[in-house]
Amino acid sequence: MTEPAYQHNELAVSASVFYAIACDPERNVAVEACAGAGKTWILVSRILRALLQGLNPATGVLQVSPGQILAITFTKKAAGEMRERLMQWLRQFSNADEELLTRELAIRGLGAGLSDEALQGLRTGLSRLYQAVLDSGEQVQIKTFHGWFATLLRNAPLALLQGLNLPSNYELIEDNTDAIAKVWLKFYEALLENPGLRSDFEALVAHHGRSQTQKALLSALSKRQEFELADLHGVVDASIRPFDQQFPQFKGRRHPLTVLKEPAVIEIWLEWAKSLSAESNKTPLAAAQVIVESLADFAAAEPNSVEFSEAFEKLRKVFFVADANRLRKNLEKFTAARDAEPALQEITGALLQHEAWTYQQRMARLARLLLRQYAALKQARGWVDMPDLEKAAAALLGDSVMSGWVQQRLDSRIRHILVDEFQDTSPLQWQTLLSWLGSYAGSGGGKGPKVFLVGDPKQSIYRFRQAEPQVFVAAKQFLQEGLGGDCLSCDHTRRNALAVIGVVNQTMAKVVQASQYDGFRTHTSA
Repeated sequence: MTEPAYQHNELAVSASVFYAIACDPERNVAVEACAGAGKTWILVSRILRALLQGLNPATGVLQVSPGQILAITFTKKAAGEMRERLMQWLRQFSNADEELLTRELAIRGLGAGLSDEALQGLRTGLSRLYQAVLDSGEQVQIKTFHGWFATLLRNAPLALLQGLNLPSNYELIEDNTDAIAKVWLKFYEALLENPGLRSDFEALVAHHGRSQTQKALLSALSKRQEFELADLHGVVDASIRPFDQQFPQFKGRRHPLTVLKEPAVIEIWLEWAKSLSAESNKTPLAAAQVIVESLADFAAAEPNSVEFSEAFEKLRKVFFVADANRLRKNLEKFTAARDAEPALQEITGALLQHEAWTYQQRMARLARLLLRQYAALKQARGWVDMPDLEKAAAALLGDSVMSGWVQQRLDSRIRHILVDEFQDTSPLQWQTLLSWLGSYAGSGGGKGPKVFLVGDPKQSIYRFRQAEPQVFVAAKQFLQEGLGGDCLSCDHTRRNALAVIGVVNQTMAKVVQASQYDGFRTHTSA
């Protein structure tokens, strides 16, 4: 069997060394581990060791109270399971025999190289830890990101809430399905009061259908924090360039197709039509006829009109193969057709750019309206949803005046922070966390809370929560370079059959070969 793949800072290590480093509460550690590697086991083991390390065996007094440990996971169910496992271990170890305690200490990186006296002190500590935790009257803080953000929000000054358009007395809605259903009526009412936005909506529905238009708007609503941040910095309007910026040869024109109204251009096209009409083949004759008809339509219609677009599409179809951007085979030998091809390609490119820009501008205007109506609905009902919590927490920790006060409170209350399933962390959640932890960058990990992150980018499934697996890469880099931490990786699973792992390795090898995933290492199984 292949040796299990354990690495510490990209160097191969044994399993015992891997788990000893991962479970050490005095280290800042990022662990990337495959399914079945025991990620949650490691996290709860670190909590256990942090409590044990802060316990005076002689007095039973905790130096690190349970409330000074913050563990973040992504569901309330997972949080409950973590808490249950921790308390189960504490009960089990409080009256376990020496053999069991020694074994449990060893697999968590304790006991090797310790004197008999030190080892006995650890055994005594474990036997007393359960009662000490019960006597403390506190629980380890095991929360979701939003649960933690809600705690931060409770300490937010009224001015911050008002600045974020959030009610001071609010009801947290974890499922905003009902709120989204209610906002559409307000949105349509607002459209009726604004002719310009109504025109935008009707144009999008006419071209893409009501269902697709609503789906796009819902996408903007689901990503409203990212949309608003991008909009604040002018990114939304600048994300697609107008056609005359993308194609400088069209500079000064209000629409790409107006070029076909210019006398000099009309003269060139008529010359091409004349040349093609001199041929006996029916294909060039048809092309010549369409040129003449289209030029007449262009002269009579407005560039933004349906008639103008239809005339251009008719011209394109007679020259190009259907659904392909190339000249018809039986037109290739005619000079006029070959000369017309780049002109058509150029206009087509500019027209597609204009259509994309027009769609994006309309959708951005409508998205802003929808977001305003959604905010107004929540304000009127006294509702705050999950993205509001993220926004408020980011503002609270990112504000130059308040962040110092908030960080001071966090520093005094939290000694250890652990994040499970880190691959499902969104950029905004990580940015909020980084606003706090970033102040310790360069300290070598000597200051601030000890940080533990664990996850597997291959298992990122919460894309609807705006999770971005690349955040894991950035976080590992920060932990290693900013906090002097350790990066661990484990590609050895404890729960999958060898046949299953064989399929995984074969499949992922193809994915890597197709340049669709980086960093995959061959997995092994127990």
